[in-house]
Amino acid sequence: KNSKQLLLGAPIKGKTVMGFDPAYRTGCKIAVIDETGKVLDTGVVYPTEPQNDVEGAKKELIALIKEYNVNIIAIGNGTASRESENFVSDMIKELGNVHYAIVSEAGASVYSASKLATEEYPDINVSIRGAISIARRLQDPLSELVKIDPKSIGVGQYQHDMNQKKLGSALDGVVEDSVNRVGVDLNTASAPLLEHISGINKSLAKNIVAYREANGKFVTRKDLLKVPKLGAKAFEQCSGFMRIRDGGNPLDSTGVHPESYDKTTKLLESIGMNYDSLGTEELISKLDNINIDDYSKKLDIDIYTLEDIINS
Repeated sequence: KNSKQLLLGAPIKGKTVMGFDPAYRTGCKIAVIDETGKVLDTGVVYPTEPQNDVEGAKKELIALIKEYNVNIIAIGNGTASRESENFVSDMIKELGNVHYAIVSEAGASVYSASKLATEEYPDINVSIRGAISIARRLQDPLSELVKIDPKSIGVGQYQHDMNQKKLGSALDGVVEDSVNRVGVDLNTASAPLLEHISGINKSLAKNIVAYREANGKFVTRKDLLKVPKLGAKAFEQCSGFMRIRDGGNPLDSTGVHPESYDKTTKLLESIGMNYDSLGTEELISKLDNINIDDYSKKLDIDIYTLEDIINS
């Protein structure tokens, strides 16, 4: 239950995030990521003891914030967090439309030194990877936290006393359930998260992320077919779990499978609705009150597909 609550934390979409990993002697590590999670810049500043270079740190961070149009700063809650929060709070008063949030950094150091982190960022220092993780777990918790062994993210006591195989299996089930429940945002999902999607293996997951980093955001689900080695069969299996916010087709942000788009349009038209009504109370109310059997015959859509469309 604790793991699921953490994994299903609300993501922050469409924002450029600065990860701020606080420390004293070794300096505060900084990483700026764009709205897809791509690393734009990194650095180290020293606003805390013993250097106390507040003005130098402020000058460097303001330059980064302005260069990359940073919207929000994610501050890790570990050592020197309070001093860092005070520093950031004072700094953003001069900037206006920039906010900050305190983020749990539990497991960030474990991830930073992991094989996966080395594969993702072979040319980035281990200490900086923690700042990247902090930024990403604010931006998209599910996408980032699946990279970390659940026993390392501080979600309960006594996990080391349990049968590790059974615990691992149960936690894998939580991840699968979470992914299937909300889908994954195709424009921020990490490769480890994409691997949990039906039809996507480790190689395809990496190809999806590489394609996104090279070509920018996915506009429609059909863009997946441009990803190397992702064929029609894999697309059929995975596309219903992929979500694209504010893309070319409003249905791409729902759980409706592309094969059912035409049927969904027919259903919406039959109740006097359109794509603009997706997610509204009026549409939900109308769908709750339709007779499945009648509409199945009227629209020539089988009952199971119709129920699936309504529930999506």
